[in-house]
Amino acid sequence: MTSGRAGASDGGPKPPDTPLGVRLLTAAVTLTALVAVVIGLRLPTALPPDDPLPAVARFGIAVAVFALAQLARLRFRTATGMVSITWGEAALIVCLYLAPAGWLPAAALLGTGAAWTTMSLAADRRTPVELLRIATSLTAATALAVAVATVLGEPLLAGPTPALAPALVVGAVTYLLVSAGLGGVTLALRHGVAVGPPLLVALRGKLLMFVGNVAVGLVVVALLEIDPRWLLLLPPLLWLLQQTYRHRLRADQEQRTWRAFAEATAALNQLDERGVATAAVTGALTLFGAELVEVDVARGDGRWRRYRGDASGQVRDREAGPPGGAAPDAHELARPLVVGDVQVGQLRVRFPSSGPPNDRERDALAAYSDALAAALHDAATHRELRLVSARSSYDAVHDALTGLVNRTAMLSKGDQALRQLAHDRPVALLLLDIDQFKEVNDTLGHAAGDQLLRLTGNRLGTLARPGDLLARLGGDEFALLLTSVPVIGDRAAPMAYALRQAREIAERLAAPTEVAGVRMSVEVSVGVVVAGAGTADLTELLRRADIAMYQAKEGGGSVAAYDSTRDAASTDQLALLAELREALQADDQLVLALQPAVDLATGAPTGVEALIRWRHPRRGWLGPADFIRPVENSEQLGTFTRYVLDKALSVAAGWARDGLDVPISVNLSARSLLDPRLPAEIADALRRHQVPAHRLVLEITETVVMSELEVIDEVLATLRGMGVQLAVDDFGTGFSSLAFVTRIAVDELKVDRSFVIRMADSPEAAAIVRATVGLAHELGLRVVAEGVETAEQRTALAELGCTAAQGYHFFKPMPADKIGAVLGSLRDSAESNVFPLRADGAS
Repeated sequence: MTSGRAGASDGGPKPPDTPLGVRLLTAAVTLTALVAVVIGLRLPTALPPDDPLPAVARFGIAVAVFALAQLARLRFRTATGMVSITWGEAALIVCLYLAPAGWLPAAALLGTGAAWTTMSLAADRRTPVELLRIATSLTAATALAVAVATVLGEPLLAGPTPALAPALVVGAVTYLLVSAGLGGVTLALRHGVAVGPPLLVALRGKLLMFVGNVAVGLVVVALLEIDPRWLLLLPPLLWLLQQTYRHRLRADQEQRTWRAFAEATAALNQLDERGVATAAVTGALTLFGAELVEVDVARGDGRWRRYRGDASGQVRDREAGPPGGAAPDAHELARPLVVGDVQVGQLRVRFPSSGPPNDRERDALAAYSDALAAALHDAATHRELRLVSARSSYDAVHDALTGLVNRTAMLSKGDQALRQLAHDRPVALLLLDIDQFKEVNDTLGHAAGDQLLRLTGNRLGTLARPGDLLARLGGDEFALLLTSVPVIGDRAAPMAYALRQAREIAERLAAPTEVAGVRMSVEVSVGVVVAGAGTADLTELLRRADIAMYQAKEGGGSVAAYDSTRDAASTDQLALLAELREALQADDQLVLALQPAVDLATGAPTGVEALIRWRHPRRGWLGPADFIRPVENSEQLGTFTRYVLDKALSVAAGWARDGLDVPISVNLSARSLLDPRLPAEIADALRRHQVPAHRLVLEITETVVMSELEVIDEVLATLRGMGVQLAVDDFGTGFSSLAFVTRIAVDELKVDRSFVIRMADSPEAAAIVRATVGLAHELGLRVVAEGVETAEQRTALAELGCTAAQGYHFFKPMPADKIGAVLGSLRDSAESNVFPLRADGAS
C-alpha cells in the first residue's frame, strides 16, 4: 500500500516543496532497504540440488511477480491524497514459496521499482525521489515480512499446510502494517497531520483486498504444489476479483465523498462572506483532495476578493481583479458561481497531477459550486439586510437632518442615564428654541431653515461635554442633558452652574454666521431646570424646561430657570402625588369601579373593565382624569400599577370561586411597558390569586406604536407568551391604527366612545366604526364598543356585526361587592336567551 502527497495525490512533489522530515524519512527507509538487500543476498540459499528451475529464473520470476502485483493497483482519493492498494501480500506469499527468503528484498526492490517507474512514465510523472521512496518502502516492508514469516516457518517450496499457513498470514499482516505505516508517516510529515486518521482510512479501504490477497496467495501456492497447469484457470478469476475490489472501493469512496460533501455544504451555512468563503476553501480541499483552491467573491461595489488555500490548510484572502486568465488545464476545474443571472464569484480547484478529476468529481464540484453560490448570495443578502437594519435602527433614534438623537431616543437614553445616577445626584436639562426661526423659513426658504438647524446642531455638538446627551426634539427645539453637574455644599450651586452653561451656549450660538448667503446671528431662548436624578423622569424635566423656556421668551432674556411658583400644575401635582403615596398604603381610598361588557347577541357577560376611583379624604371622589396623568409622569407609576392589578385579580379570583369565568380588563400605561420587570410581576400576581393568565386583559393605547424601543416589544411578547390577553383601548383615535394592529399582536379592539356617540349623526364616525368591526373580523379579533348610551346605538352596532358593547345603556360602573350578582344574572339570562337591553334608569 502506498500513498501520494496530499493535493498532488500520488504525484511526487517537486524537491523544493518536499518537507525536510519527508526527505529524512526517505533517506532512512532507503538505507534500511539497501541493508536488507545486501544482507539477504549474502544469506545462504536452500534450493534443492535437482531444482528444475535455475536460480536466475527463480529470481526473475520473483521480480516479475512483485512487479505485476504493483501494476495491478487500485487507487482512491482521501482528504490527504491518493492511496494505492496493490496485490503486494499475494505476491509476498507466492514469492516466499518460489525463491529463498534472502532474495526477496532484492526482488521486491527491482520489481516494485520497475513497476512504479513504468506507471510514472505512463501517467503519474513522479519525481525520482518519490519513486525511490515508494520502492524502498515496499522493500523494507517485504524484508520485515519475510523475516517474520521465516522465523515462524519454512515456506520455500513448501505447500500451505495448516502449520505453515499462519506463518504466511502473519508475514502478510506485517507487510500490510509496515507499508501502510510508512505511507501514513509520510503524509503526517508532509502535511503536519496526525498519523492515525489517514492510516485508518487506508487500512479500511484495503481490508477486503487484503483478505483476498492472502487467499489468492495461498491458493496459488497450493496449485503450484499440486500442478502448475492449474494456474491457467486463475486469470479470469483474478480479473473478476479485481473488478470486485474496484467496485467496492468505488462504492466506499462515493459514500465517503457524499458524506464529506454533506459536511462541506453544511459548513457553508454562515452569515458573513468571510465565513462562507473560508469554509468553502477548507471544504473543497478536504472534499476533493485538492492541492489548491481559490474562491473569488464579487462585491456589490464592483470589487473582487480572493480566498486561497493550499494543502497546508491555511486560507488567505486579498483584493483581486475579476477572475480570468489562462483556461484551466486537465488537472484544474474552474466554475462560475451564479445565482439567477448574477455572478457572485468563481470557484477554482487544482487537482493533483497524478490524480486528475474524474466525472464523478466534476459532478460533485458542480453541485458544490451551486451550494457555494447560494451561500455567498445569502451572505451578501444578509449583509445588506444588516446594513438596512442598522440604518433603520439608526434612523429610528436619530434626527435625519442634524444626525442628533431624536425625542424618542432622548427620552429613553435620558431616563436610562438618570437611573444610573444616585438618587440625589443633581442633573440639569437645557431646552433651546431658535428665535425668529419661522421668519428665516418664510424669508429665505425651508432649505435655509434646514441649513440653520444643521449649523445649530453642529455648534451644540462642539459645546457638549463627554457624558452629556444632546438631541433635536423637533422643529427648532434642541435639548441638552447635563449629567456631570458639580456637587458642592451650596444647594444653589448646581443651578448656578447650569445657568452659566446655558448663557455660554447662547453666546456661542449668537456668533455671526452665514445662512443662504445672508450673514446673521442665531439667537436662542434657553429654559433651564435642575433636579435630583431620582426625583423626576425626563418627561417631567422636559415639561419643566419648556415652561422655563417660555418664561425666557416672555421675559425678554435668552436664559431662564424653572420657577415652580409659575407652574400652575406643579405644586398641586406634587401634593397630589404625596397624598397618593399615602393612599397606596391605605386600604379604603383607591377603589375599583367595575363595568361589564355584554354580548350583543346573547347578553352574556364578555368581560369586565376595572376602573380606578380615589375616595380622597379631603378632595372627595376623584376620577382617573384627576390623577392618572401625574401618576404616569412620576416614579410612583410602578407601585400604582401593581396596586390596581392586585385589586382587580383579587376580585376575579372571587368570581372564579362563584363559578363565573369572566375575564377582567385593566388599563396599562404605555410607560409601564418600559419596565422589563413588568411580566414577572404580573405572573407573580396571577400565581398569588390563582387566576389563569387568559382571564386577565391588559388594555393599552395606540400611543405605544409611537415608540420602537425593543424593551416594549419584548415586554408585550413576554406577556402574550404567558397567555395574558391584550386589548387596544380607544381604537381609531391614534395616528396610525392600521400600523398598530400589524405591529402589535392583540386579542381585542375597543371602539372609542367618541365614534359610538356620533355614529348616528356622523357618516364619518359610522364609517370608522364599520371599518373597525370589519378589520376585527378579518384579523379574528374581538371588538367591543365603548360608551353605548342608547338602544339605537346598540341596534346599529349589532347590525354592523359588533360582538360586544359596554356603557350606561347596559350598566354604569359599580362597586366590587355588587358586580358578582350582576354577572351571575347576566349569565343565567343568557342561558335562557333573555337579556337586559339597558340598565335601570338608562335612556
